[in-house]
Amino acid sequence: MERSYQKIDRRKTRTINVGDLKIGGKNPILVQTMTNTPTIDIKSTLAQIKRVTDIGADIVRVSVPDKNSTDALKEICKESKVPIIADIHFHYLRAIESAKNGASCLRINPGNIGSKEKIKEVIKAAKDNECSIRIGVNGGSLEKKILEKYSEPNPDALIESAMNNIKILEDHDFYNFKISVKASDIFLAIKSYEGLSELCDYPLHLGITEAGGRRSGSVKSSMGLGQLLLKGIGDTLRVSLSDEPEEEVRVGYEILKGLGIRNRGVKIISCPSCARQQFPVIETVKKLESSLEDINVPITVSIIGCVVNGPGEATMTQVGITGGGNGTHMIYINGKKDHRITNRELPSYLESIIRKKADEIMDMNKS
Repeated sequence: MERSYQKIDRRKTRTINVGDLKIGGKNPILVQTMTNTPTIDIKSTLAQIKRVTDIGADIVRVSVPDKNSTDALKEICKESKVPIIADIHFHYLRAIESAKNGASCLRINPGNIGSKEKIKEVIKAAKDNECSIRIGVNGGSLEKKILEKYSEPNPDALIESAMNNIKILEDHDFYNFKISVKASDIFLAIKSYEGLSELCDYPLHLGITEAGGRRSGSVKSSMGLGQLLLKGIGDTLRVSLSDEPEEEVRVGYEILKGLGIRNRGVKIISCPSCARQQFPVIETVKKLESSLEDINVPITVSIIGCVVNGPGEATMTQVGITGGGNGTHMIYINGKKDHRITNRELPSYLESIIRKKADEIMDMNKS
């Protein structure tokens, strides 16, 4: 039912394994987030992981700053339904402990781990425990030698750091890894990812780091990640927000849905509302966005307050409503007029129709 003008030609990358997921190649672009609970609080951390996975998180990253955290990781990884990435910055023992305790991936900078012997031990632990690695280059934490050479973070600096770390892993015969070159500056991040994508075929994890609060961070991430995804760059992504992890997942999927890359759940096409609206569009949309979060199958809904654009939009969605005047509204199913309603509680009425359509799609997919 949706418009389809152009398909994005994704960059060809090799495929790696993160737990039971495959990343890169022709596999779906995965959405990631990170817990913000104390990792040693196992109950709270698992509860947060469940909340984000219920709305679609494919992978969850967990910080392990100390041994108590890596000890807690054993139960967290066992109970989680999605692969867990252990976030390590400097201490090589945390990486080894995480790999042994069930982490599916280690987020590290090999160059920051320390001696060659320590790096060798981390890589051995990853190999022995079938654990992948993410090289996490960040504009805010580049190696001292890189900063001395370039004076400040720039695309060449981030790319050189990434390539140095790639060589470390390759020299130890380790190839099950992906890479990120994140920055809080949109242009720095874009140029870094573009340059790196020309130099290697490893999967890339996208992110605009420290993007900001819900509104500003969502806008910055959409601008930066959107440009990269349109160019076919990116195999996983995280929207970094000063907000709850659930919001990061929601925005991540909205970016992918907006580009037609990965459609999960309800996609609402709605008007901004004006004096012509025949029902409270904004209130209706807000209620539906909240009540339909649990739907996983892709379904497109149009909610238009009047007949100016409503009929046209409804012909391209699976469920649609158009305000028709005199308290009546037209319901469209699969792009065609289905029935007219009068004086209904719209959010609950539309929710029942959308859920029925979602059930039909699920049944079709099963058959």
